[in-house]
Amino acid sequence: MFELLSISVLAFALADTKKIVLCDVEKPESLHSFSVEAPVSCMHWMEVTVESSVLTSFYNAEDESNLLLPKLPTLPKNYSNTSKIFSEENSDEIIKLLGDVRLNILVLGGSAGFIELYAYGMFKIARVTGIVGTCLALCLSSDLKSLSVVTEVSAGGASEVSYFQLETNLLYSFLPEVTRMARKFTHISALLQYINLSLTCMCEAWEEILMQMDSRLTKFVQEKNTTTSVQDEFMDLLLWGKASAELQTLLMNQLTVKGLKKLGQSIESSYSSIQKLVISHLQSGSESLLYHLSELKGMASWKQKYEPLGLDAAGIEDAITAVGSFILKANELLQVIDSSMKNFKAFFRWLYVAMLRMTEDHVLPELNKMTQKDITFVAEFLTEHFNEAPDLYNRKGKYFNVEKVGQYLKDEDDDLVSPPNTEGNQWYDFLQNSSHLKESPLLFPYYPRKSLHFVKRRMENIIDQCLQKPADVIGKSMNQAICIPLYRDARSEDSTRRLFKFPFLWNNKTSNLHYLIFTILEDSLYKMCILRRHTDISQSVSNGLIAIKFGSFTYATTEKVRRSTYSCLDAQFYDDETVTVVLKDTVGREGRDRLLVQLPLSLVYNSEDSAEYQFTGTYSTRLDEQCSAIPTRTMHFEKHWRLLESMKAQYVAGNGFRKVSCVLSSNLRHVRVFEMDIDDEWELDESSDEEEEAGNKPVKIKEEVLSESEAENQQAGTAALAPEMVIKVEKVDPELDS
Repeated sequence: MFELLSISVLAFALADTKKIVLCDVEKPESLHSFSVEAPVSCMHWMEVTVESSVLTSFYNAEDESNLLLPKLPTLPKNYSNTSKIFSEENSDEIIKLLGDVRLNILVLGGSAGFIELYAYGMFKIARVTGIVGTCLALCLSSDLKSLSVVTEVSAGGASEVSYFQLETNLLYSFLPEVTRMARKFTHISALLQYINLSLTCMCEAWEEILMQMDSRLTKFVQEKNTTTSVQDEFMDLLLWGKASAELQTLLMNQLTVKGLKKLGQSIESSYSSIQKLVISHLQSGSESLLYHLSELKGMASWKQKYEPLGLDAAGIEDAITAVGSFILKANELLQVIDSSMKNFKAFFRWLYVAMLRMTEDHVLPELNKMTQKDITFVAEFLTEHFNEAPDLYNRKGKYFNVEKVGQYLKDEDDDLVSPPNTEGNQWYDFLQNSSHLKESPLLFPYYPRKSLHFVKRRMENIIDQCLQKPADVIGKSMNQAICIPLYRDARSEDSTRRLFKFPFLWNNKTSNLHYLIFTILEDSLYKMCILRRHTDISQSVSNGLIAIKFGSFTYATTEKVRRSTYSCLDAQFYDDETVTVVLKDTVGREGRDRLLVQLPLSLVYNSEDSAEYQFTGTYSTRLDEQCSAIPTRTMHFEKHWRLLESMKAQYVAGNGFRKVSCVLSSNLRHVRVFEMDIDDEWELDESSDEEEEAGNKPVKIKEEVLSESEAENQQAGTAALAPEMVIKVEKVDPELDS
């Protein structure tokens, strides 16, 4: 299931993971992804076309955040989980690839009445309730006045298919406010992803080798026979320059001089990378997030404009506070990294020299110099990190936690193994002793015993709750205004039909009309029907329901008329004025019984005789039970059609913007692509019909691909081979003359 926005972004749904992915059409890159509650059965991406002076001034106004905020640094490209969109130059925000300031909305539909609307395809702005059944098709009007939905409800081995039209007046009435709010939501969503990716890069920069010191020391405790503590062993080495036999075995056989040097280099490299990511990426993203949330809070304070949309200033304040706590935790990590780098550097330099002396190797003069400050660093490091902790062994399987940075990057709910020491911190003690300051909204809460991942998840949950309320309010405002039961369809049990959009919904942006194409079974034939409704529920439209009967088709070369009985297999709108249809000639020979037709709506809705084609039934009763009341217009074609030879055509898709139509065979393996707007003139000679009848010999047409019958035979003979789809591109003149 996929949907295209303009020509830049493609959205597709993954049924097994319930995930929506946005991709760049021109580059094979994933821009954004998010999860939904139910598998998606249909989707629709629309762009608002409403114009007003307020909107025009907003569209022309420059986003102040571009002036006030520094540009987000691009993420390093050497990390596997880095999204390409954030590692490209001049593309620090996803929003730049999702179109201009004009609002566009991705509408998703699924089972059990699941319908959600996502601004710019990224952030949920509405969750629709009150619809029953699985969505087959949906369409949000470009003027934001109504949402059309087609659903099916299984009953007695078949499905009841119905059409609903919902009022979306809140979106229409507050379009400038919705656009501003959605824009801000999308900025926030993009920044949350940026922070997530930054944290992922930090986790990748941290390596398991950094845990080597902890594991070696733990093994040393388990194997040593002396009662001397590990801390005392290293202190003796620092003060007297001599190591016990057991410590010497640990250093020379397990850590080794080469291993210690490698460990020191890994720690310095890893900590430097993490430090740079925190300073340049995590803090920049967090500060930008704080800015946009503060702007959103200002919008929420304008209650006349934004309170009807569900924007809650108190909830946004909680989100701002959560971001502040995250920034505090990131600063705490920076302090831990800075302290660890200084202590580790002094400790490894001292230990490296001590191990060289044990092996009686030459020690360089610059390494042999240790100042009193260096000795103090090492002594503090040993005192703080080399105390055996039985409780830690019971929790983590190790007695030591020399490496303190990794605990901040682990995505778990447990408290930090070695939280920062707040004893003697006068500011911290002052806050703890002041009940007024401790509960002050002006100060961000601090979580000294929690990891950076934990605080980040808490921040995401609070922001999600804060921005969920507008989606609930807007969704509940969408009231069902029209319900029309269409037909009972046993075909809906065929799983392959769910791949294609039939019934098909279309929104004519010029005339502000919703069109629905569907078929009704009558006398063993599927008759094509077109239902149209005005996007404004309060307005009516003439010829609201009409059926189409296909009468005759005239060959252009000989003016021979082809008359038969035709059944509609599939139909889709090619553009606002034309419908592309695939027909089956019920009495035609196999291989020459499928037709591709371009049906101009100007012939269907003829103003001269519109009064003769009015629906005389009632919309409260299922339409397939009142076929006689549906006005039927018989169409005769002298052009705009083509015979589809050697193919069991079943499904069609047309795109007037790209001037292309695609026809798919019933076995889903044979595709023909037609270029609909070219200058080459050609005509299909109908004489093959007469020659075949006279000579009783089939006429072979040279194909670049297998004909469908050959493909089926080959598939049966080579069952071990996976089925493939074959595609043929054909040129068609503008009139599809046959």
